[in-house]
Amino acid sequence: MSTNGPFRSWLFAPGNHERRVEKALGLEADAVILDLEDAVAIAEKPTTRALVVEALQRPRSGLGYIRVNAYDTDFCYGDLCAVVQAGVDGIVVPKVETADQITSIDWLVSQLERDADLPIGGLDIMPIIETGLGVANVRAIAEAGTRVRRLSFGGGDYSKDMAMNWTRGEAEMAHARAEIALASRAAGLEAPVDTVWIHIGEVDACRSSTETVRDMGYQGKLCIHPEQVGIVNDVFTPTPQAVAFAEKVVAAFEEAEASGLASIQVDGYFVDYPIVDQAQRTLDLIRNINAKRD
Repeated sequence: MSTNGPFRSWLFAPGNHERRVEKALGLEADAVILDLEDAVAIAEKPTTRALVVEALQRPRSGLGYIRVNAYDTDFCYGDLCAVVQAGVDGIVVPKVETADQITSIDWLVSQLERDADLPIGGLDIMPIIETGLGVANVRAIAEAGTRVRRLSFGGGDYSKDMAMNWTRGEAEMAHARAEIALASRAAGLEAPVDTVWIHIGEVDACRSSTETVRDMGYQGKLCIHPEQVGIVNDVFTPTPQAVAFAEKVVAAFEEAEASGLASIQVDGYFVDYPIVDQAQRTLDLIRNINAKRD
């Protein structure tokens, strides 16, 4: 299955809950994350490894990732050794705090890929930045030179670590979100993926949170309930009006550029190279979304 995106919605499902796993893999999430970490009791973690790998061998509607336990736990090494298998699209690594941690994990996964006759570097690795130390080191993590293509943010553990009150307005999260977005851009990574919205059932507030991070430069959001998937997909999907305007901008600028102009007006909107680049990103995104639908 292609890992070119889109990467709008990432739905968690507890790896040891067969019914929830089966349901999640049939939904319209761009990626499903089968969890070995927070959603699985300690006593069941080792036996759940084989269950999540087996689940990702079945037909599914989107990409299939596995969240392993954190680097400094007793389970991380065993998780990685078990889940680097054909059929797994990627690995989500929680509580990444230093560049050395992600470099070490990248190295180990490469060796496991070699042993399993898989393409070296083929499994996607997505770190979650979710502690104060992780945010403080996020630029080094982003610039570590690993296979990592995008970062994600974990607000629950971050607010706990920082002794913050995670409010519905989420103003206290702005600094961490901005740091992660800036580090991603400076290192040449894809736009990051935002934290979950923990208030299940508050669909309007979920939409508002998603719109906020979209406007901060994020490309997607983690989800903890199926009802959030449609909301997140909708917010991160360009509207028909936005697509039509982007097409008009690109076409008009190509015509102007051919005659030596590099700044024009389109429907009263000033257009130069940065605006054209943004329009082209809109068209690339909708093309990826349409390809997934097909």
